[in-house]
Order: sequence, then structure tokens, then C-alpha cells
Amino acid sequence: MLQATDVSLRFGDKKLFEEVNIKFNPGNCYGLIGANGAGKSTFLKILSGELEPQTGNVSLGKNERLAVLKQDHFAYEDEVVLDTVMIGHERLYEVMKEKDAIYMKPDFSDEDGMRAAELEGEFAEMNGYEAESDAAVLLQGLGIADELHQAKMSELTEGQKVKVLLAQALFGSPDVLLLDEPTNGLDIEAITWLEDFLASFENTVIVVSHDRHFLNNVCTHIADLDFSKIQIYVGNYDFWYESSQLAQKMAQERNKKKEEKIDELKSFVARFSANASKSKQATSRKKLLDKIELEDIRPSSRKYPYIAFKPEREIGNDVLVVENISKTVDGKQLLNNVSFSLNREDKVALVGSNEQAKTLLMQILMGEVEPDSGSFKWGLTTTQSYFPKDNSEFFENSNDPSLIDWLRPYSPEDQSESFIRGFLGRMLFSGEEAKKSPSVLSGGEKVRCMLSKMMLSGSNVLLLDEPTNHLDLESITALNNGLIQFKGVLMFASHDHQFNQSIANRIIDIQDEGVIDKEMTYDEYVASKLQTTK
Repeated sequence: MLQATDVSLRFGDKKLFEEVNIKFNPGNCYGLIGANGAGKSTFLKILSGELEPQTGNVSLGKNERLAVLKQDHFAYEDEVVLDTVMIGHERLYEVMKEKDAIYMKPDFSDEDGMRAAELEGEFAEMNGYEAESDAAVLLQGLGIADELHQAKMSELTEGQKVKVLLAQALFGSPDVLLLDEPTNGLDIEAITWLEDFLASFENTVIVVSHDRHFLNNVCTHIADLDFSKIQIYVGNYDFWYESSQLAQKMAQERNKKKEEKIDELKSFVARFSANASKSKQATSRKKLLDKIELEDIRPSSRKYPYIAFKPEREIGNDVLVVENISKTVDGKQLLNNVSFSLNREDKVALVGSNEQAKTLLMQILMGEVEPDSGSFKWGLTTTQSYFPKDNSEFFENSNDPSLIDWLRPYSPEDQSESFIRGFLGRMLFSGEEAKKSPSVLSGGEKVRCMLSKMMLSGSNVLLLDEPTNHLDLESITALNNGLIQFKGVLMFASHDHQFNQSIANRIIDIQDEGVIDKEMTYDEYVASKLQTTK
């Protein structure tokens, strides 16, 4: 069991935590959530001992081991891949190295023999004789081929290094596992494997992630960091989100009979119990959910931006025709005879292992890049608005003194300060926030500004390249809901599983030899891909 007692931390004038008291129990997976800058990663560092709190302490059960997903992808460049995984169990690796060093001695003494025997006993207790095979199984599950297990870490791609460091954290069944954004850089197959692994993991997991689908599949509890405190709730992220919305609704209906509220709660709990996706998680979560009382459902202080895209013009039947577009960059062909057409009901998720290819296709369709060959034609009734992956040029070169001045040119009709302020307020830039200089915005604030620009355009075709990057869970949820309601055509690229699944009705997979074009949901496409890899 991991426990934080009276933990407080302040950076300058900013108070992150104040007298936080929390227990993380075995068998549970806790999703640590909070707004950007709330201190989620910092709290994990306090739990791991990397950072000292100003007050309070963190305690781990006697003889228990804690493992952390390392963030430095270049920390083990001279190590062999398999050894890097086993380093995750520090004591086991120390014993293994000391034992091997003794056996390599040319003048092996009686004292060496006694020490070796001690080490052999400790090694056996830690399942050391299965260490290499266990490490290999983890690497295989995450997609690191056998021929790479004896390679140096410096020989791996960055994506492969991410997987090795994840295997390192998982190795040796730690009593407590701390994972900060574990799905970043993972492919579909690796994420699916990790979800299954954690669903069967019997010890304590604490995870920070912006991937709602991942949190929903693995979490039994949500640890909500808010107002410098952490409150634990039973259930996954969707349950936490829906219950907080339900609580706000109940608070607004104070005169409603308690019996009616209880019936609403029971119906709500039953629905989520029935929809749990993993069998082990479903069983444990249902037992916990059934114990929830009306008082356990509390409204959240979270603020969600208002995101709604309203086309000014209804789109016609002719939307887009793409014919045999090819493009080579720096000697590598990224697009190869790409052809497809869009229909007026399409919500297209662009997928594929090459990130540059997806970005390049959108840039070509928006007229920013010329194809080497091929052509495309937008329908006469279409108006397009584009969210680029890199939005820096919109802010770094801006001479606008405030966000009001920055956004005003993008408002086609009403450019009054009151209208612009009202619009910014819906995007959480209220009061003095609207006077911020565009050059000092955080990544998430820049994204919200770009989305504001798109909403003001009134376009009926939206192209979005990784729009959830830099956003907190609240903004991701708001954007997700806004795009579900959008009455136009969408083309987007995103690593957010729930985003893809809940919005897209068509998948275009950009591959080296062209595209795979399927009218199906994202989950159906993932299932078909996983089936072909077996």
C-alpha cells in the first residue's frame, strides 16, 4: 500500500497541494486527473521520492517495491535492451551482476562461495532464474522483436525505446506502479497489450493519461486533483465525468424528491456497470459501484470550454475528389497515388504509421503544399477551415497586444470588443485572461484560440491535425462533443482512441503503397488490423 500523509507543495506563489491525505490500495488502478498545470506529474514525482514535499511524507508498505516509467529515452544508450528491462528491478539486477562477477573470479575463495550461495538464495526468492524470459515476454508483448533483445539501446528508434522503458517499469511485478502518459508513442497493438496487462495486474497502479479510452479500460478509481486536494472516486473516467455532470444536475434541482434522485443514481450506476469492457475490471468495478451512495456523487469544479462549430451554409453533394496525388519529401515518397472522394455525411479519421504523410495530405488539400502529381477539387458549396499540427506561426509572429486583438480579424461580422470577449469567455479566457499577449500562451491555450478561430469561420468542412495535443481532459471532452454535433464534413488525425471511435464513420489509412479506405468505426478497423497481425 502507498500512502501520502499531509503532503503539501508550493512553487513560489502557486499552491499545488495542501495537506493531501490519500491511500492507494492493492488491486486498484487509479487514474490521476486534473487540469493542465494542476500538478499531476509533480505528484507522481513526490510519490516516487524524486521530489520532496514541503510538508508531510509518503510511505510504502514494508518490503514493497515501487516502479516508475522513466521519461528520459536516452538514459540507457550503452545498455543491452534485455538488461535495460531487468534494471527495472534494481535489487535483482544488483544481485545478478554481483553473482556473475564472483563466478568470473579466477581465484574463487571459500568466502566467495559463501557469498555466492547467499546471493543465489536471494536471487531465487526474486524469481531471478526466470528474469530473462520474463523480460523477453514483456518486450515481445510490446512489439520489440527477439532479434533486438541483445541490441544496444542506442540502436533503437525512439518509439522502440519508449516500449523498452515501459517494459522496464512493468518488469518483476512491482507492488506499486507509477505510469505518466504510458500510451504516448505506442502503436495500437502495444496499447491493446498494455490494457490487457494492466487489467490483469494484481498490485497497485497509478496512471496519468490524456487517453480517455485507456483510462476507461484500465481504471477502477479516479483520483481527482482539484483545489490543491485529491479526492478518490470509484469507477473509470467516463463514470467520473458523467457522475459529476449528474451531480451538477441534482444540485440544480434541489427540490427534487430524494427518492427520485436515488432512482436516477441507481439507473446511472447500473448502466455503467453493464458497459464495463474488461471482464476483471468489470467485476471489481461493479462491486464498488453498487456500494455508491447519493452523497458520494459530487459536482466537479472543472470548467469546460464551450466548443460548437456551426456551418453558415449547408453542404452540397459534391464535397471533394482526390485523384492520384503523390508527393516525395527529402527523397522519400510519403504519398503514393492517393485517391478518394468525400461525401456530405463523412467524418473521416486519417490513420497510418507515418505522421508526416497525414500532415502533408492536409497541407496539400488546403493549398499550402503542391503535390508532385495528381489533383484534387473541392465542391462549390464547401468552405474549409484547417487546424494545423504546428500553430506557432499564428502566435510567435503576432504583434497583437491581446487575445481580443488577435481574434478580432477572424470574426467575419461582429468585431466589437463585447462580442469577442464573450466568445473568448466561452473558451475560458474571461476577464483579464482576454488581455493576455498571444506570444505568452501555453500550448493548450494556443489550441483553444485556434479552435475559436475555426468556430468563427462558419466553415462546413473542417480539417484537424492532432487537435487534442496539449489539451487537458476537459477541453478534449468538450472538443469531442462539439465535433460529434458538427453538421458538416470532417477529416482529422488523432491518437485519441475515444476521439476516433466516437466521431469517425470512415477510416482512411495512409500506407506506403496508397490508402486503405473503409466505411466503418475506428474500433472495427482496429479489430480488423489486430486480427491480421495474429
